[in-house]
Amino acid sequence: MNAQPTASKKPIGLPTRGKTASNRLRRVDNFILLYEPSLLTRADGLFQRSMFIDLGYGFDARTTLESAERFRRVNPSLPILGVEIDKERVEAALPHANEITHFRVGGFNLPLQPDESVRLIRAFNVLRQYEEKDFFPAYQRLAQYVLTGGLMIEGTSNPFGSIWAANLVRKAADGWVNEALVFSTNFHIGFDITDFQAVLPKNYIHHVVQGELIYDFFEAWKRSAAETISAKVFGLKQWFGASAESLAAKGFKIDLHKKWLAKGWLIWNR
Repeated sequence: MNAQPTASKKPIGLPTRGKTASNRLRRVDNFILLYEPSLLTRADGLFQRSMFIDLGYGFDARTTLESAERFRRVNPSLPILGVEIDKERVEAALPHANEITHFRVGGFNLPLQPDESVRLIRAFNVLRQYEEKDFFPAYQRLAQYVLTGGLMIEGTSNPFGSIWAANLVRKAADGWVNEALVFSTNFHIGFDITDFQAVLPKNYIHHVVQGELIYDFFEAWKRSAAETISAKVFGLKQWFGASAESLAAKGFKIDLHKKWLAKGWLIWNR
């Protein structure tokens, strides 16, 4: 059983800009539904009542409510909590609350009740506004609430969610374990690897410089895209997939299953 940290009255963190768009995070949710649907339906022990947390949902509740609709197709009783540090945003969302859909004021110190626990956290477009020194403390605090085996997907998207990059971390007994860095595109803005650099999570965005692994990764992916550009004649999805296969051949641990690449997801297992 995970020990819950002592609740703090003052939310830890800063308000997000709050701007969002309908279905901005649809591809994030669809990724989770394909990656590990069993996490959403798991009902053993504390998982029976554990929550999905939408951290920093923005100026209105649409991302939380959209996720509720998607995730409850596989688990109709899934408890969901939208967390915002801005009290007015929470008050505006409360008319949408019900027995399994909650909205509360909070920050990285999640506003959980004593009998509540977490199976999944989605934190998108939140940590990018912080200094890098704040990144790991935020992660460590959030880990305290998540059941062993749970996940957090944390990253950044462009304004309409057509392209994003995210850390996928798994809760182990002693904290987070890096599972993957995930890149997503729906190809609506083409396929340009530099677009992914612009939405890197906070722990990578300032490290695309020589001598850093993330720099080597992007340089290798760019070379792979150039080497496989002939596949573009068959479509952007085919080119994307071919570049991933070439990248894997260079020694990077890329999940080459077609169910990912055909849908515009590149998973770099870390």
